[in-house]
Amino acid sequence: MVNLLIIYMDMDHDFVATKPYLKLRIFATLIDYGIYITLFCFYITLVGKETGPGTSTVTGLPALPLFLFWLVYFVGLEAIYGATPGHDVFKLKVTKVTGSKISFADAFKRRLCDPLDIFIWGLPAIICILKTDKHQRIGDLFADTIVVKRDAIIADKLVNTL
Repeated sequence: MVNLLIIYMDMDHDFVATKPYLKLRIFATLIDYGIYITLFCFYITLVGKETGPGTSTVTGLPALPLFLFWLVYFVGLEAIYGATPGHDVFKLKVTKVTGSKISFADAFKRRLCDPLDIFIWGLPAIICILKTDKHQRIGDLFADTIVVKRDAIIADKLVNTL
């Protein structure tokens, strides 16, 4: 049996039925930040100046690629495709609460809150996802976004074309 989540919208009301997808979102985040931290450490090891035994640092202009990679990987991919590679693996997609595509500004606002969401092993994000009506984390609340399954969006488009 296929369990589809369908997003319903009409001209007078925005009603979005969502599910928490908590485990999928946690694993997606672990994949994404695993990729980012791996490349971050590799870059610092390669480009950084050794500050002591087994430690390196990158400052000034050489630190810029670290921020640019974060911007492209998290904000850019989410704005263009609606998902980072980690979210894509689990067929999760970020949309506006209304079901429309997110903008670059939405993705940036959403990701700007990552430190708050990930603080204390992700507890703030987990609590928000479980306690908010639309299962939004802090970044989602700030950007007015939700995370849904990609097949739910396809199902919604199919239903609306019938």
